[in-house]
Amino acid sequence: MKVLILAGGYGTRLGEKTDAIPKPMVPIGSQPILWHIMKIYSTYNIKDFIILTGYKGYKIKDFFINYSVHQNNLKIDLKSKQIEYLSNNSEDWNISVIDTGLDTMTGGRIKQVSDMIANERFLLTYGDGLSDLNINELIKCHEDSKKSITLTAIQPPGRYGSLEIDSKNKILSFSEKLKGDGGWMNGGFFVCEPEILEYIKSNDMPFEDKPLSSMAKDGVLNAFRHEGFWQNMDTMRDYNFLNTLWDNGEAPWKIW
Repeated sequence: MKVLILAGGYGTRLGEKTDAIPKPMVPIGSQPILWHIMKIYSTYNIKDFIILTGYKGYKIKDFFINYSVHQNNLKIDLKSKQIEYLSNNSEDWNISVIDTGLDTMTGGRIKQVSDMIANERFLLTYGDGLSDLNINELIKCHEDSKKSITLTAIQPPGRYGSLEIDSKNKILSFSEKLKGDGGWMNGGFFVCEPEILEYIKSNDMPFEDKPLSSMAKDGVLNAFRHEGFWQNMDTMRDYNFLNTLWDNGEAPWKIW
């Protein structure tokens, strides 16, 4: 089963972090967040990736072209131009990196690789979100639903703690722990049947807009409720949070 990863956006909310590289290449620890996402899937023996690029997509190509060089110790003979690998750190991944256009919307990026999907079920996610999601359980939920698409529904934490205050300004309760509002939202990590491509009409159509809305209206959109860890990397606050978890050895998504 192939995994499509949307990796073409500008990532402007990360400021200078994305001046020289696309957001999926922003590092958590020593590796890009894109690598972390791919490690999650490969843990479940899903290793065939199609990366849909746009903004500075050549940086993603460069990373994988030079992957073995960067991950291993080397012995280099400059005169003969021979390189000997002194270690064997690698991944058994099959990767296609496809330039889907600088300003193409998410739906258009998916539609452009219809021929590569080859009329088969595929997985889909964004290049900036991490989770301890069980991919096998997600796929089983999709199969049991008999729907055309299943999205992972998550309840994100709120940004701030909460206070309960009475009419005389007395604080009745204090909660430092962040709480969400109880609502569910799209956390990415989709399982898709090929017929969903029919809902995408053009390059300038965001997948999250009319396609998903139409699928919900037609009754073919299923949800897999994930109550575990989920976090995207949209802002510098998110970047710092994810890197702190990784540096402290507390990254819930590290299931490998």
